[in-house]
Amino acid sequence: MADPVAEKSGFLKMYMSNHPDTLVAYAKWFGKVKEAIASAEMTAIDTKSMTLTCTLKDSQKKVVVVALDPPLSGYDEVKPRLLEMKALAQEGLGMIKAPKITKFEFPSRAYSSAAFVLLVTYIHFLQGSTSPLAEPANFLSSYTGSGNVSLAFYVVLALHTLEAVYTFTLCWRHSTGFVLGTMYVLSTVIGGYPTWSAMRERIQAARIDSVMKTE
Repeated sequence: MADPVAEKSGFLKMYMSNHPDTLVAYAKWFGKVKEAIASAEMTAIDTKSMTLTCTLKDSQKKVVVVALDPPLSGYDEVKPRLLEMKALAQEGLGMIKAPKITKFEFPSRAYSSAAFVLLVTYIHFLQGSTSPLAEPANFLSSYTGSGNVSLAFYVVLALHTLEAVYTFTLCWRHSTGFVLGTMYVLSTVIGGYPTWSAMRERIQAARIDSVMKTE
């Protein structure tokens, strides 16, 4: 099966020839080229990688293959991916600042995860108690097994804590501030993966929007 991006690589190479600074940024950041680059040319691109031919300041040529991770699923993904990579490269090279996150949103797709976490936490701490509030917990644990509930609680706690650490790094890089950052970190402890993945999507959209304004 033909590669959908490679099929249209001729147009992409021509288009990117009008953006030499972007290609140089790709080569420096993603290609790890340390030498001074005079110019760069995209010589190939497909769903998995792009190939850049760099002309160094001493006139030597250097070929760099930049992996596209994850691979592109189709041609429609090329432009947003290249725009995001441009922003990432410029951020990494100190040419622009990372976009700021100034608004908190708890994604709707995290509701089910949060409900599960709250349920497991409720059963874990109240099972075995004689309090009237514990009756539903005791009823549920009699079917699931108290040991299974406790295991699920500690596994979820460990995973969500690691995810919350990752969310903290996103908050730090994107200048959320203490209050907003705390809200995102705590919401990740409760909601897990859907929370920080939605945050990454907002960061990606902000990057693309900032690059589009300068295109």
